[in-house]
Amino acid sequence: MISRLLNLSRLSASVSLVSLISLCLAWEIFLAPLRAGGSLLFLKSLPLLLPVFGILRGKRYTYQWSGMLILFYFTEGVVRTWSETGLSRWLAVTEVALSVVFFASVIVYAKYTASRYQPA
Repeated sequence: MISRLLNLSRLSASVSLVSLISLCLAWEIFLAPLRAGGSLLFLKSLPLLLPVFGILRGKRYTYQWSGMLILFYFTEGVVRTWSETGLSRWLAVTEVALSVVFFASVIVYAKYTASRYQPA
């Protein structure tokens, strides 16, 4: 039961992180940039590259600290959902949803990989 939950949380964390990186890049370069032709706001996706390998490899410590990192993207998504219109608003809603999925996944993974849940 716990191993199945761990596998599901690893998969959902990996998929949501890669999707969030792709969304941030596409949003600020092609889909709805702040300025015509794109903006440098696509650089906001760079911090998301830091935990990629640790998340894909299942490193517990990476799951722990990346849960704090993702809160910045959640906050940006909420603010832009409130302030933007049109396509940008829906992209912001998607950013919020991916952030919530990632956050929930890393919390579950970090909780159930603690030493008290490991088989003896």
